[in-house]
Amino acid sequence: MRYHSRVRDVAGEPLVKAVDLVREYQMGDQLVRALDGLNLTLDGGQFASVVGPSGAGKSTLLHVLGALDTPTAGTISVDGVDLGSLDDEQASAFRRHRVGFVFQFFNLVPTMSAWENVALPRLLDSQSLRKAKPRAIELLERVGLGARVDHRPSELSGGQMQRVAIARSLIMDPTILLADEPTGNLDSKTGDSVLELLSEVAHDTPNRLVVMVTHDPNAASVADTTITVRDGKIA
Repeated sequence: MRYHSRVRDVAGEPLVKAVDLVREYQMGDQLVRALDGLNLTLDGGQFASVVGPSGAGKSTLLHVLGALDTPTAGTISVDGVDLGSLDDEQASAFRRHRVGFVFQFFNLVPTMSAWENVALPRLLDSQSLRKAKPRAIELLERVGLGARVDHRPSELSGGQMQRVAIARSLIMDPTILLADEPTGNLDSKTGDSVLELLSEVAHDTPNRLVVMVTHDPNAASVADTTITVRDGKIA
């Protein structure tokens, strides 16, 4: 099954809707409830930050939103898709076509140029690098790296590598972009520029949502909406 970004055709339907969402893990003899009946709705066209103490369930929520993890109970839908109903193949297709990921440690392939790293998701989706190159270069220009398209990660600064990662996250035109501590390895000035870029990405189309997990209150303050998670629930 293939998923593509689309304009939702249900009036008033939120882009993200979680109802009584539960995620439990078995750790030895202990049952850990990372998400405990969480309820959440989010619309497209906005930048949302998720904050809370360590162990509150922030990363678990991000993983469930990205179909990297499945709920134990309750429901969660993204762009009209019930994530709990997807099998492994469908979840993989959903991640490729509907979700963009930005990580703290960039996760770039060191032997690939900037444009090749950006084009990589299309290569993994059985498209050729040659056909993906024009769009990859366009996205690098979009994030201010038009002069760095042939540079490898070792030739880029931390902020530039994160911009490559953001460009890569957009190559499949995702509905939702999930950023996990995207400024965690950057100095404050560089981090501010990355946050500004994420905000622009969230607002350049009414159908895209950017959700960022962060421990940095200054980073969270840049977002349109701040979601505080505590003990697996929205505080």
